[in-house]
Amino acid sequence: MRVKQLTCSIGAEISGVHLGEASRDDTLFAELKALLLKHKVLFLRDQDITRAEHVAFARRFGELEDHPVAGSDPDHPGLVQIYRSDKKEHYENSFHTDGSWRENPSMGAVLRCIECPEVGGDTIWVNMEEAYARLPDDIKARIQGLRAKHSIEHSFGAVMPPEERAKLAAQYPTVEHPVVRTHPETGEKSLYVCGFSTHFVNYHTPENVRCGLDKAPGANLLMNYLISQSTIPEYQVRFSWTPNSVAIWDNRCTQHYAVQDYWPAPRKMERAGIRGDKPF
Repeated sequence: MRVKQLTCSIGAEISGVHLGEASRDDTLFAELKALLLKHKVLFLRDQDITRAEHVAFARRFGELEDHPVAGSDPDHPGLVQIYRSDKKEHYENSFHTDGSWRENPSMGAVLRCIECPEVGGDTIWVNMEEAYARLPDDIKARIQGLRAKHSIEHSFGAVMPPEERAKLAAQYPTVEHPVVRTHPETGEKSLYVCGFSTHFVNYHTPENVRCGLDKAPGANLLMNYLISQSTIPEYQVRFSWTPNSVAIWDNRCTQHYAVQDYWPAPRKMERAGIRGDKPF
């Protein structure tokens, strides 16, 4: 196995490894998991693996989950098919952490490229532990103990008719998570607001609100400032896809953004999302 660190804050490219073998080898899987905890996202190329091997490797991390909007491979539950070929969509081109609208958001994912454009279609990942660590001390003090709501209704549900949107919201009601999340395995703290975050739930206190201007406008300004931290290049790594390349990421401390600069070229990806635990 060879490991090439890609940036100072996040990402490593791994070579000399076949994920099909890693799905069956305890020692090899443990090495990859340790590298994932260190680098937060791993990239591997030339992974000519079957869908069964893809799913088997991802299941080494935990149980897989389907997506309520994106379709899954009927023969491999949990393998979500993200196919962009017949229309232009704008679901992935915002910085987000997968499934923060769930009570137990995704622990991580294994994403394989099936088909990609010759130019464009990169994906960006962000180290949200670094984003939190480099916040000004006064901002850290302000957000300590803050909690925020996350929702699928205003993102995936926005293009649905009202009755379908209401059905989606009833199936996945808004959830509440801490603004500063602690990684359950490393103990590191990260900033945990993204494109699925809607508002703070405990901001309106005497410490934060002097008058009406501090209430909703003040909270919104702070929320937008925190969400904007994911756009800072020093916290990012950018990956250019090729067929059979794979990304494995830790969803508990990263965000990502799929750049949609390739339309009308097709881009077909398959993702095995791994169930996570409740943020704290």
